[in-house]
Amino acid sequence: MPVSAAQVKELRDKTGAGIMDSKRALEEADGDIAKAEALLNEKGLASAAKKAGRETSEGLVVSYIHTGGRVGSLVELNCETDFVARTEDFEALGRNLAMQIAAMNPLYVDRESVPEDVEGVKDEELLVNQEYIRDSSMQIGEVVKETIGKLGENIRIRRFSRFELGG
Repeated sequence: MPVSAAQVKELRDKTGAGIMDSKRALEEADGDIAKAEALLNEKGLASAAKKAGRETSEGLVVSYIHTGGRVGSLVELNCETDFVARTEDFEALGRNLAMQIAAMNPLYVDRESVPEDVEGVKDEELLVNQEYIRDSSMQIGEVVKETIGKLGENIRIRRFSRFELGG
């Protein structure tokens, strides 16, 4: 089934995927945009796994101060190039992670960041395993992987700090 330019544009707007990737996904899905979006997501998660070992030496430190100024957070988010660090998608991921940290108060980024002498850390105390506050169907780790697939570079949450008045 031939795929129209309008369908390709609609899929690109939804996913941020490239023109040819969008066209191929639509052709494979017989023009079904929802099915093509699912195909692109699968491909993005697979490409995220391939990129996991690549060095992340660029990025941003992003802050969030909650209304009223009583709670705030800083997060260091790394990527491979300064070009990606300046994209709107990367900056939005940083803002959303900082907001998540302020709201949900995780203790560690992931299992690897838990000190050896600390035991009994629950999954909900790990940032990457927390339910995403903006979409409860996803965990933070999945949000990061989705952005990796979209931007084509490895992304890593290096560290964070949360501040609360009187805390």
